[in-house]
Amino acid sequence: MTSATALSESIDHVIRGRRATRAFRPDEVPAETLRTVFELAGYAPSNSNTQPWQVEVVSGAARERLADALVAAHAAGERSVDFPYQEGLFQGVLATRRAEFGAQLYGALGIARDETDLLEGYNTKSLRFYGAPHVAMLFAPAETEERIAADMGMYAQTLMLAMAAHGIASCPQALLTFYADTVRAELGVTGRKLLLGISFGYADESAIVNSVRIPRAALAETTRFRR
Repeated sequence: MTSATALSESIDHVIRGRRATRAFRPDEVPAETLRTVFELAGYAPSNSNTQPWQVEVVSGAARERLADALVAAHAAGERSVDFPYQEGLFQGVLATRRAEFGAQLYGALGIARDETDLLEGYNTKSLRFYGAPHVAMLFAPAETEERIAADMGMYAQTLMLAMAAHGIASCPQALLTFYADTVRAELGVTGRKLLLGISFGYADESAIVNSVRIPRAALAETTRFRR
């Protein structure tokens, strides 16, 4: 039987080790492992056990078609967003953290803020799932509001931790959701809103971008303990 100490150390390793990966090897995850991690993700909590998530796992030729469709929609400016996004969404310390993240990420890639061509090229890489052989599109019910979105977030984190425990790297990608109609049309999904895309596979550890380590806020900045 696994001791409590060994279990806590294992969980610590998985949680602290999970990070957004932005360069992948082409090797596909075995089908049996795919089924295992997505079954584990189904144990995520949800309001009254409603389990509102509907997930489309896209691989192989279907993945290539979806990537091509996303790149084409981006080039044509055909945005379609189910959950509106505004640049002013992040204020104060959130904006600061976001700016620091961008500086570290694009600094590692050698891309300056004014190098629009290079930035656009990196957007294309993103729309091609950073080379990941798989992408999971997380759909929510058409009537989704904040409570259901919270359930979807818990599912997404559970899924990515399950992946990490099985040696699978992942990257949650909001950009993929800017072309929701394109994704729905390509996958034949109706009556659902696209909340998140997660690219996943095995990390290319030789890629410079995967060496970036983004610090987390100190506990005192985010949490108060009351009695």
